[in-house]
Amino acid sequence: MELRVKGLSCSNCTKELEQEIKKLEHGETAKLSYNSGKLTVDENVDLEKVKRILKSDGASLELPPSQEGREKINSNEQLHQHHHEHEHDDHGHDNTNDHSPDHGHDHGAAGSKRIIGLLAVSALLYAGTMITQGIMAPAFYISLYILASLLSGYSTFRRGLKNLAKFKFNIDTLMTIALAGAAAIGDWKEATLVAILFGLNELLEGMGMERARKSMEMLLQVAPKEAVRLDNGTETVVPIATLKVGDTVIVRPGEKIPSDGTVAGGKSSVNEAAITGESLPVEKAGGEPVFGGSINNEGVLQIRIDKAYEDSSLAKILHLVQEAQETKTPTELFINKFSKYYTPLIIIFAILVFLIPPLLLRGEWSKWLYQGLAVLIVGCPCALILSSPIAIVSGITRNARNGILIKGGVFLEQLGKLDTIAFDKTGTLTKGEPFVEKTVVYDEARFYSVAGAIEKASVHPLAKAVMKEIDRLGTPIGEADDIETVSGQGITATCDGKKYWLGNEKSISHLTFTEEVRSAVQSLKEDGLTLVLLADEREVLGMFGIADEIREESAGVIGELHRSGIRRTVMLTGDHRKTAEKVAIAVGVSEYHGGLLPEDKVAKVKQLAATGSVGMIGDGINDAPALASAQLGIAMGKGTDSAIETADIVLMQDHLGKLPTAIRIARRVNHIIRFNIGMALGLKLIALLLTIPGWLTLWIAILSDMGATIFVTLVSLTILIQKRS
Repeated sequence: MELRVKGLSCSNCTKELEQEIKKLEHGETAKLSYNSGKLTVDENVDLEKVKRILKSDGASLELPPSQEGREKINSNEQLHQHHHEHEHDDHGHDNTNDHSPDHGHDHGAAGSKRIIGLLAVSALLYAGTMITQGIMAPAFYISLYILASLLSGYSTFRRGLKNLAKFKFNIDTLMTIALAGAAAIGDWKEATLVAILFGLNELLEGMGMERARKSMEMLLQVAPKEAVRLDNGTETVVPIATLKVGDTVIVRPGEKIPSDGTVAGGKSSVNEAAITGESLPVEKAGGEPVFGGSINNEGVLQIRIDKAYEDSSLAKILHLVQEAQETKTPTELFINKFSKYYTPLIIIFAILVFLIPPLLLRGEWSKWLYQGLAVLIVGCPCALILSSPIAIVSGITRNARNGILIKGGVFLEQLGKLDTIAFDKTGTLTKGEPFVEKTVVYDEARFYSVAGAIEKASVHPLAKAVMKEIDRLGTPIGEADDIETVSGQGITATCDGKKYWLGNEKSISHLTFTEEVRSAVQSLKEDGLTLVLLADEREVLGMFGIADEIREESAGVIGELHRSGIRRTVMLTGDHRKTAEKVAIAVGVSEYHGGLLPEDKVAKVKQLAATGSVGMIGDGINDAPALASAQLGIAMGKGTDSAIETADIVLMQDHLGKLPTAIRIARRVNHIIRFNIGMALGLKLIALLLTIPGWLTLWIAILSDMGATIFVTLVSLTILIQKRS
C-alpha cells in the first residue's frame, strides 16, 4: 500500500528511515520517497512502529480513512498526523520508541503558520531584549535570550544532543555545538540570532521542497475518482477502479472521461490536455477513441470502456511520472556521495581553525574558538543537497504539463546534453499516412475501376491510399475474384473474366515495359514516390505515385533544433534513397540515410553515438532496437502502450511540436543545477576565507548558509513558471 509521509526534506535522512522500516517484520519491500513524500509498504507491516520510526526524525504518516479505522487511531493521533518536523540533510536518527513531544516543522498551511508565529515571537523577544539589555540584570536578559533560542530551535537542539550522545555528527550536531560554544563564551546575542535565522532557513527550505511536491501532486490529480455506469438504461455512480472492459459510461459536459474507450454515442469536443498537453479541444463522434482523464466540453457522450483504469494511458502516465521522481541523476549521486565526507571534513577544519592560531601563532583562545564555531555553521550542506532535487522535480513536472513524459531525472539530464538527434522518417517526420501524389493513366476506362475492385478489401497502407484517391474522384468500382497476394510484389485478381496484376515493378515481370512506361516509372522514382502499377496480360494500364505526407511542423521543428544548439539532425529510413532525399530536403535535416533495415539503423545510431550524445526518435514499435541503442530513446505515439513502455521519453501529442521546448527546459534544469552547486560552494568558500583574517562571525556564517539555501530553492522553482500562450 502507498501512504503519504509529511516532514521529509532531506534525501539522506529519508534513506536512513527507509532502512529502519525495512528492518521491521514484513518491511523488506518498503520504499520511502523523498521527492514525492510517499511510503510504499506491505499492508501487513505494523504501522504503529512505522510511525514511531518516522516520528524519531520529525516526519509523520498520513493514513487513508480505512487504515485509520483498522489501526483505531484516536482523534488526538489524527491531529498529530498533520504535525511534522522539517529536517536537514544528514540529520541524525534516533529510532527508539520516543514519545516525547516533537516541536518540528510542518510545511502544511496550519503548520507553517504555527512555525511562523513561533519565529515571529522569537524575533520580537530577541529584538526587545537586545534594545533593553542595558537596563536589565544579566541573569534576566540571558534567560530571555535562551527562551528566544528555544522557541525557534528546540527541535534542532534536541536532535543535536541525541546525536552527540551517539557520536553522530551532522548539521543538528554542528549547530548544537556551535550555539552551546557561543553561549559558553558569553555571546548570547549572536547565539540567539543564529538560532532564529537557522529556524527561518529550515522553514523556507522545507516550504520550497513542498512547493515542488505539491506541483507534482496537482498534476497527478487529473485522474477522475468516479464514473456513471449505464446498466440496461439505469445510471449508477461507481468508483473507476470497478469499471471493466465493455462497460458503457455516461460523461456529461464538464466531467472527466474515466478510462480509455470508444465513443458509443453522442458528439462533443474533448480537452485532451491531461494526456497530450494540447489545450485545443478535439471533436469526437461515434467510433472515435478517447483517453481517460480527458474533459468532455459540451455534449453528452456514451463511452464504451476499452481498458480497465489501471491499464489506461492516464494511469500508466501518472505511475511513470511518480516513478520518475525517484531516479537519481549522476549529478545527484555525486552530491549525495560528496555530502557524506563534507561534514566530517568541516569538523576537522573547525578544530584546526580553533587550535592552530593559538598554538602556533599565539592567537587568543577565545577568539579562535569563536572562529571555529562559526566554521561549524558554515559546514551545513543544505544548499548543496537541494541544488538538484527541486530542479529535477520541477523540470519533470513542467514537461509533463506540456504532454512530454520523461521517465526519470537521469533522462531529463541526458535530454539537456543532446547534440545529435536521429529521426525515423515514417510517422515521425511524416504522418505515416500515404497518399496518391501523382497518377499516370493509359487506360482511363479500366484503370481506376479495376484498381478499386482489387484494393477495396485490402488493409495495406498503400491500398488505403489508392482507395482514398478513387473515392475522391468518385469513380465507380467493379468486383474482383480470385484475389491472391504475392509477398513482396502485390496482388493478382480477376475482373470481368480477365486477369490483372497490381503492385510494384516486380509484380509486372511478365511484361516488357515500353519506352513511355519506363520513362514514367523513372520520373516518379526521381520524384521520390512509391509505385503501384496495374497491368493486364498485355499492357500496363497506369500507375499511382504514392508519397507519405510530411508533417506541417517538421521543417519548423528541425530549424528550431538547429538554432537551439543541436548540431546534427539525421534521418534514418528504410525507404529508397530518392524518397529519403526528398523528405530530407523538405524538412531540412543535416544528413539522411535510406534503405536501412532495423539492424542498419542500430549500427548508424551507434556510429553517431561515438561522436556525440544521441537521441533517437521513432514510433516506439518498429524502431525499438534503435531507440534502445541510443543514449536517449524518444517515442511518438499519443499514449500508445508500446510507446510508453519502450522509450525513455514519450511525446504524447504524437507530433514533434513541443520537442524543442522540452530540450530547452532540460538544458535550463542542467544549467540551474550547475549554477546552484557553484553558488552553494562559492558562498561557503567566501565565508571560510574570512577565517584567515579572523573576520568570520556566527551571523555571517548562518547568513551565508541561509542565503545559499533560499536562493537555490527559489531559482529551482522558477522552472515551474510557464508563460501562457
